Amino acid sequence: MTDRSPPTAPLSQATPAPAARRSRRWLWLGVAVVAVIAGALVGHYRFSPKPAADEAVESFYQTRLPDPAGTELDFNTLRGKTVVVNFWAPWCGPCVEEMPELTALHKEYAGRQVEFVGIGIDSAKNIQQFVQKIPVSYPLAVAGFAGTELSRQFGNVAGGLPYTVVIAPDGAVSYRKMGRVTGADLRPALPKS
Repeated sequence: MTDRSPPTAPLSQATPAPAARRSRRWLWLGVAVVAVIAGALVGHYRFSPKPAADEAVESFYQTRLPDPAGTELDFNTLRGKTVVVNFWAPWCGPCVEEMPELTALHKEYAGRQVEFVGIGIDSAKNIQQFVQKIPVSYPLAVAGFAGTELSRQFGNVAGGLPYTVVIAPDGAVSYRKMGRVTGADLRPALPKS
């Protein structure tokens, strides 16, 4: 009689037991889950707007920038007031669209300890040409591309424009927005009377 059973492999070549295969799958699944969570956390903290630190507000107050005519603006004189800081550029469409409404708000809040400042991310010449076409009633500062760094200190990680921040009289940042702002956006962060 001949033995018809299939040949068996030596023990060293045997396939892993089902339990061992399941353990490896769970291990790789666990590694994948940890990698996804770590990636999500890194992405969140790297690309989310960061809250403005006290250093950003202090850096703003210590800043002196020229207006389009070359006269120095001292932001330290704004301490104790509500300050709307709008980072903008003449070549930025949404920036240009929001400026008439910011001008209207500036006039509406005149005499209420609210100051508006536009920090232009461009040259004095370009900003001068811009204000000849679109009048702005609040002070504009010429920061050039260095103004982008100041906006980043306020949490504008992407460096996009327009970017608006409201600083409360106590120095806390009470509002921050990337993109075009409206009066309806800003009024809740401004004093009622």
